[in-house]
Amino acid sequence: MHNRNAGRSRLFIYLFLFGALIAVPFMFFGIGELWSGGREGSGEDRAMVSYMPQKLPIPADVNFAGEPVPIDLFDVREALERELLSNAYFHSQTIRLLKLSNRFFPEIESILKQNLVPDDFKYLAVAESNLSQAVSPAKAVGFWQLMKGTAIDYGLEVDAEVDERYHIGKSTEVACKYLIESYQRYGNWTMTAASYNMGRRGIDRQIDRQKKMNYYDLLLNPETARYIYRVVALKLIFENPEAYGFQLAEEELYPVIPVKVLKVDTTVTHFADFAALHGTNYKLLKYLNPWLRDVKLSNSRRKSYEILVPANDFRRPNAWEEK
Repeated sequence: MHNRNAGRSRLFIYLFLFGALIAVPFMFFGIGELWSGGREGSGEDRAMVSYMPQKLPIPADVNFAGEPVPIDLFDVREALERELLSNAYFHSQTIRLLKLSNRFFPEIESILKQNLVPDDFKYLAVAESNLSQAVSPAKAVGFWQLMKGTAIDYGLEVDAEVDERYHIGKSTEVACKYLIESYQRYGNWTMTAASYNMGRRGIDRQIDRQKKMNYYDLLLNPETARYIYRVVALKLIFENPEAYGFQLAEEELYPVIPVKVLKVDTTVTHFADFAALHGTNYKLLKYLNPWLRDVKLSNSRRKSYEILVPANDFRRPNAWEEK
């Protein structure tokens, strides 16, 4: 009895294993079909990431703000390639940045041009904050990652109700002032950009220590050592996204939002009521004016502020061109 039952058990095990061996390939094929939905990829996926080149292109001549990047030097080329790999293969983040740049670059580009700062510096805002109102662990804030003391020194208002570090236009103006001062100090835009990340005192200390004024010859902290290469990599990808596998149709880019400017020089008791009065809501008012940090504006000094509200049907982009 015992031997007969043992034989049956072994037969059952053999049959189970045989069935499993046959079933496993079908399971994987079925899963693959489920993942792909029976096709190679969705139209949206193909539109955004058409292919990923095995070898990321580095142009023969690369420059930042008109200054050559010496890619004939092995360490420079490898450092740039590292940042190209990081950004070209970080699909979701890079796609989002390409979309956002269509909305925010026009204002930044205009201010850079007015201040005679090279257009390439718009990529610093991408490197600093990913075009978001970021707050760093060190409490640097906004697109340009301004510290509170620096912002106040350059004339921005920073308090519990108003923090102009979150104001894209005004923070870009401050960044331009800082960059121009640095350029006057270092005489080239590459070192100017490095000093924006590391601070002038930090850069000056390394210049004195290493007796070099060339960014590509300096041994710097890991963040600043990668900083210019990341900015240049972003520039290469943004200027020629197709070469790095990104293909976004015009309609996939985030459009510039049409707004009206309201001049306010009085107290606002509650911005929810203010928003309703002007045909919008508190959420969208704060999206357009992230520098308003409270639900109210005391404005005891009767300062004049420019507050943005939607010019038309803000939440339905298809209607923007119709009105």
